[in-house]
Amino acid sequence: MIVGTAGHIDHGKTSVVYALTGVDTDRLKEEKIRGISIELGYAYTPLDNGEMLGFVDVPGHERLVHTMAAGAGGIDFALLVIAADDGVMPQTREHVAILELLGVTRGAVALTKIDTVDEARARDAGAQVAAFIGRSALREISIFPLNAVVRDDPGVAALRAHLRSVAAAWPARSTGGLFRLAIDRVFTLPGRGTVAAGTVQAGQVRVGDTVMVMPGGLTARVRSIHAQSRDTDTGAAGQRCALNLAGIEKAQIRRGDWLADPRALAVSTRLDVNLRWLEVQKIAGRSALHVHLGTAHRMARVVPLQGDRFCAGANMRAQLVLDLPVCAAPGDRFIVRDSQARHTVGGGVIIDPCAPLKRRRSPGRFAYLDAIQDMLAGEGLDPLLRSAPYGVAMRDLVRLCGREPEQIVLPPRTRIVATASERFALLESAWCELRDRALQTLGDFHRESPDEPGLDRGRWRRLAAPEVLDEVWRVLIDDLLQQGAVHRREHWLHLPDHRVEFSAPQSALLEKLRAAIAAARFDPPWVRELARALRAQEDEIRMVLRKCAGQGGIHQIVRDLFYHCDSVHALAHVLEELELAHGVIEAARFRDAVGLGRKRAIQILEFFDRVGYTRRIGDGRKLRADSNWRDA
Repeated sequence: MIVGTAGHIDHGKTSVVYALTGVDTDRLKEEKIRGISIELGYAYTPLDNGEMLGFVDVPGHERLVHTMAAGAGGIDFALLVIAADDGVMPQTREHVAILELLGVTRGAVALTKIDTVDEARARDAGAQVAAFIGRSALREISIFPLNAVVRDDPGVAALRAHLRSVAAAWPARSTGGLFRLAIDRVFTLPGRGTVAAGTVQAGQVRVGDTVMVMPGGLTARVRSIHAQSRDTDTGAAGQRCALNLAGIEKAQIRRGDWLADPRALAVSTRLDVNLRWLEVQKIAGRSALHVHLGTAHRMARVVPLQGDRFCAGANMRAQLVLDLPVCAAPGDRFIVRDSQARHTVGGGVIIDPCAPLKRRRSPGRFAYLDAIQDMLAGEGLDPLLRSAPYGVAMRDLVRLCGREPEQIVLPPRTRIVATASERFALLESAWCELRDRALQTLGDFHRESPDEPGLDRGRWRRLAAPEVLDEVWRVLIDDLLQQGAVHRREHWLHLPDHRVEFSAPQSALLEKLRAAIAAARFDPPWVRELARALRAQEDEIRMVLRKCAGQGGIHQIVRDLFYHCDSVHALAHVLEELELAHGVIEAARFRDAVGLGRKRAIQILEFFDRVGYTRRIGDGRKLRADSNWRDA
């Protein structure tokens, strides 16, 4: 169990910790000179069961609330310190508000300096504290009047016994899940190197493990572990740990970073949250705020997702747009302070730590956020998959659940779609619905364009389900092809019974046209030249060629200019080679590669743009990832 102090400056927090543990948590020379805590302090005391009871001592000065917030993020139990002569003071109230917002509901009160007041004042102070605590989330806590500077004070002894009793019964945290530790202290030990310390929020870490410093993305190896003030081979959730790291310098780590399994966290500057405003003041949308998340401190703009303003005392959804990247997990708690960092104005819970910029207020987006909240409430992944009809990547499920892939419990009748780069989970009913929609779209296209051969994969996706990832769509198409529900002719996809028919005279003419066009390769004759050579009408040749183009045997580049499919595939291969060699396809390089004039080269490039094989970007072009021309 980790106990965190809280309370107004000069009410004796450090003295109480010293009386309980014999450890002076003021380490800095300046702290000893000024007699106030400036930085976080740490102390430990052994319990009868062999475990260690840890303490985090926080500063009480109003200008050091950011440091207090960094220390309070990892505590289990609050030790609220209130001086009997002063009673409840401003930082007492703010610290308690912070504890409430961070979800700390268990604690005890040390009513200090009891020796400086008479019995009447002591009773009044106790009543004031009881009334104040009764209005907070820390309602069921005991008050211990004491004198922290007197040896063997009975109040200190009673508080010590109470903490030991609570710690002995404190439920052990699950060590399952992916490891992450919020860093609140970094230092160097002579002969050992860099040490990063903090509270393990989830999972466990072992000597020899490789961890990632996030959001920086650097890796380090765990050389040794000091957990709860003892050397050990393993650190686990709920413990304060100091990790001696190899392969990284002290200057590369700072308070606010995480040491984590890289699968547990993603780097983001947008967080969708449930935000609770304290009854302090009205906050306008897009106001600048100080955000304290884990041990990190960031500036952010707050964007309302419901309405245009935030009202005092309200609970609502919002998006925090941060000035610098941060890492978080669903369910993590945070606090926000006003733009001058003078007052704590609210706090809340992270829903989605990788929030989007666009469509953040759409019904589908709200359904997805509802599903994450249901998951956090213990309702499993069924609501999440129902809110994501096109599937959720397994890496996202791992991050959202904070667990290894094999530890994730998927709902019954969940389909795993394996693509080249990732696995996606979606409900079987959603997969069937997507399949039916795809076939319906293809059938509608055939009825509207009976002379067209079909659709290429990319255009089909854009017509049927543009939000589906191309790699998932590829698997769907492969399944339809294997089942015989869809056929492929070159790069065209069509229903099995779809045909483009030719009469006998048209077929005979088409054979001659195809031979003439194929023989000319990259510079075929125009329709008027074909009509002259074959002694046929231009309109008849134009009609037959367009019908053949619809079937896929040839391709219409511009009006009255057709290329054989083999020539078009050869030109597509030239484009692939140019992009591979130069990163972008330029018209001049393409012209030189195929030996044509600039006008014809541009016509061919615009054809590839039109059919979805390339996309123009500025003066160049790139191949489209969702085109299936290369698969034909």
